Amino acid sequence: MPRPKRQPGLPTRQQILDFITSSDQPTGKREIAKAFGLTAQEKIALKALLKDMADEGLIDSAPGRAFHKMGGLPKVTVLRVTDVDDGGNVWAVPERWDADAAPMPRLRVRERGKRSALGIGDRILARTEEAGNGWIAHPMKQLAKGDELMLGVLRREANGLWLEGVEKRERRQYPVSDPGEAQAGDLVLAEKAGRPPRITARVTERLGDPFAPRAFSLIAIHEHGIPDQFADETQDEAECVAKQPLGDDREDLTHLPIVAIDPADARDHDDAVWAAPDDDPANPGGWRAVVAIADVSFYVRPGSALDREARRRGNSVYFPDRVVPMLPEILSAEVCSLKTGEDRAALACHLTVGKDGQLKAWRFSRAVVRIAANVAYEDAQAVMDGKPLPFRGGVGVGQSRAVRLDEISPTPNPSPKGEGLKTILTPLWSCWRALAKARDAREPLDLDLPERRVMLDEKGRILSVAPRERLDAHRLIEDYMIAANVAAAKALEAKKAPVMYRVHEPPAREKLVALKDYLETYGVKFALGQVIRPATFNHILDRIGDADFRPQVMEQVLRSQTQAYYAPANHGHFGLSLGSYAHFTSPIRRYADLIVHRALVAAYKLGPGGLTDDEAANMERIGEAISRLERRAMEAERDTIDRYVAAYLAERVGELVEVRITGVTNFGFFATVDGIGGDGLMPVRDLGGEYFRYDEAAKKLVGEASGDEYAIGQTLTLRLAESNPVSGALRFELPEGRGAASGARPPRVLKRRGRPGNIRHQGKRRK
Repeated sequence: MPRPKRQPGLPTRQQILDFITSSDQPTGKREIAKAFGLTAQEKIALKALLKDMADEGLIDSAPGRAFHKMGGLPKVTVLRVTDVDDGGNVWAVPERWDADAAPMPRLRVRERGKRSALGIGDRILARTEEAGNGWIAHPMKQLAKGDELMLGVLRREANGLWLEGVEKRERRQYPVSDPGEAQAGDLVLAEKAGRPPRITARVTERLGDPFAPRAFSLIAIHEHGIPDQFADETQDEAECVAKQPLGDDREDLTHLPIVAIDPADARDHDDAVWAAPDDDPANPGGWRAVVAIADVSFYVRPGSALDREARRRGNSVYFPDRVVPMLPEILSAEVCSLKTGEDRAALACHLTVGKDGQLKAWRFSRAVVRIAANVAYEDAQAVMDGKPLPFRGGVGVGQSRAVRLDEISPTPNPSPKGEGLKTILTPLWSCWRALAKARDAREPLDLDLPERRVMLDEKGRILSVAPRERLDAHRLIEDYMIAANVAAAKALEAKKAPVMYRVHEPPAREKLVALKDYLETYGVKFALGQVIRPATFNHILDRIGDADFRPQVMEQVLRSQTQAYYAPANHGHFGLSLGSYAHFTSPIRRYADLIVHRALVAAYKLGPGGLTDDEAANMERIGEAISRLERRAMEAERDTIDRYVAAYLAERVGELVEVRITGVTNFGFFATVDGIGGDGLMPVRDLGGEYFRYDEAAKKLVGEASGDEYAIGQTLTLRLAESNPVSGALRFELPEGRGAASGARPPRVLKRRGRPGNIRHQGKRRK
């Protein structure tokens, strides 16, 4: 390539990136220095600049000390063949991929000759080339064979052992050439080898019984590549920073009876709240509130080993039987966690709330707090309702009752009379009612989709799977957290400081057009020319009322929404009907919140651990990375819940179950067991002897002869034919005596009122 025009001094970061990206040869420090004609002194400075660029995530190093753009590929690198499709195309991935900012690329290997000599597991040294939206690999040399590991369960057939993958999309099974010490029924890691049509599997590690407690989350961890072990360096640093004193320059809030209200099985406690009537005459009928959040930025400093690991994980991942934390346990569950009676470092959001629930003022301080109580949602609700505390048959990880609730005092030092928890909660509830008025006035999107809750016993066995009850206590904490998040965003905007916004954009036009077409099938008008607000969808549901098709419409409204993400550019939060919104309230479990904390610390000069210039310059890249990692966590959590549900339903195989249709395609429909969850496919070929037409606009299958319909949201009775806990997949059949084999018509859809049960497990308060 032509040499860049010589300019005095070092090249800029962008010039270096352009040179690395456009070079057709491996590019190291020597090549960069030569290309820009650097002097001996400038070469020393170049070395430091390249190190800075690597630390900033702009470039990464490849074997041989060559550089490539972060998120890209080295010009020459080692690849591992992962698939050979039926068309003979060979696909490979980089053997080493540490770029958190981009997903691992999949390259099509372009071999010489018509017949592929490469098989799954083969390793090659290849020259890489970006072509369009993808990558091409040109093999240079075949290397010693490596492993392509697959997670699966061994199954015995008449002709030997077979490996059945745990992923729903893994439809192929592989004969096992070497089981090692594993036996039929074991969960294993195995390497695939060979070429089509003969691909075999060799067991490399036996993981144990796939139905044992904690196995389902282990499957998800392996399947999604979630880091679940901390390096010694990270652990050592956590142990060290955990011992540092809180400092004397913190605002003392230990006199306030602040309470942390969380799920009964909460693993960590990063938020706590307090409220009282405002005695300021300028705010008649108003309230003062404090939302105290764990001061994680005090312990996890930019550029530290803890910080690098937290960014690599992006967030904690919550399973019914365990948590894979973003931070080591000594911080996430101990020193940072807001626990009863313990002095803790907090970043406090002080709110002034008007009588109408509007935020009148806010300020942020580094504080020391002493939590009066850790209270479960159900317990707080029971206290406010004057009811007995609920009995819990199962025990969740981290669940504890640190103090007796009837002994809690409204002051940090319990008085002999022990006025009780209700004295603390009553003003919290009163202030919340004002916040709720403001929420109702702005009319956020109101889709009440409960979470599935898996209850386990002490040994990790399933007790029940049911929707999580939605209480006022949940809404109270959500509204306080939303208020604090809004205050954090606006406080940073006031200082013109960087903000990591939580962005939820309005629905795309094509989604709205599809929704309009769908609503017309029910005679419901939806004008596209209007300004679309969250209230627009609420009004549609209000007009429908309790009609039989309400669940179907609610399902389609949900599908029309975009996915929220993190970014430094503010596009508002459509679902919450807010113009400025950031995540501030969960820094123990979300890296986005930690970034917001650092920005506040820097902007308001609250001490050490503030946002650095490098972080501020790379907010967009960080936002993209943590958004992707959040999606990974959500998928892993959802897959694990599906496996637990499938295990719970395994004892009901052969029974008739009430299901609700959640998706319709031209090849059948997907359904979920009503009230429990678990997805399964009902192929159109099994619906009977007649022909079914797919109505794409209405998202339904229509029988040509009978007129019977299968549409999203409808409920019907099917037989549970199979429930696979390993993959989480279900399979349904028509009731006995119905279906293609008998030539009978399919069962007519049973229409009934009710809310949809498309329930997602997303952990605590993910907006």
